Amino acid sequence: MPRGRYSLHDPHDHTPLAEERFHCAPGPSGWRYVSQLTTPSGLTPSGTGPEGAVRQGTPAGSVDLALDDHGRPIRLELHASGWQVRAAALDGVTWVRTDPTGDHATEGNVRAHAFTGSSPAFLVATARLLRLTPDASATRVRLVAFTDPVLAPRTLDQSWALITREAHATDNGPLTVEEYQVTALDTGEQHAVHLSGDVVLSAPGIELEDLESPPSVFA
Repeated sequence: MPRGRYSLHDPHDHTPLAEERFHCAPGPSGWRYVSQLTTPSGLTPSGTGPEGAVRQGTPAGSVDLALDDHGRPIRLELHASGWQVRAAALDGVTWVRTDPTGDHATEGNVRAHAFTGSSPAFLVATARLLRLTPDASATRVRLVAFTDPVLAPRTLDQSWALITREAHATDNGPLTVEEYQVTALDTGEQHAVHLSGDVVLSAPGIELEDLESPPSVFA
C-alpha cells in the first residue's frame, strides 16, 4: 500500500497550492485512493492582517476515489473550501455538489467517461481506465473536472497516448515507468505525465515529495 506526499503548485507560475498526503492500494474489485490536503509551507493569506492568515498544515480538503476493476469511478467524494462533491459513473457520470452551508445541492449528469481534478489520483485513474499500450494510437476521453477552489464542474476532452514503458533497476527490484502524452483538445496544449503503477512520479503542477513504500503493480 503506497503512502506518501505530493506537493501541488500552479503549473504556470509555480505558486504553492497544497500538500496532499495519500495512501492507495488495489483490491479484489478495483483500486482506492484516499488523501488529505493541507495548506503549503509558510503563511497563505486568506484575509487582511495576521488574523486573516492560514498557517501551514491547516486542512484544505480531501479526496476519496474508488475504481472498479475496469477503471470506472464507482465512488468519488471531494471536499474543498467547505464544498462537497459526491459522484460516480452512472448513466455517464453523475454528481451532487453541496455548498458550504449545506442548504443547497445541485445535481449534474454528463455523457463522459470519468472525472478529473487537481489531485494526482485522477491521472492514475484515467490511465487505469484507458489501459493504453505503447504501440496504440492516441485515445480520446471525455472527463468532468471539478476545479478548485469551489469544486465547480467543467466538461473537457483530452487525448492520451502512451509514449514509452520502461523498466528501471532499483534496490527493491525493477520499477516500470510509463510516460504519457496528454493533449487538451480545446487548446492543443500538450504535457507529459510519468506514472509508476499507482503513483505519479511527475506531471505539471505535481511533485512527489515522499514515498514510504513502492508503487502497487497492476495486473
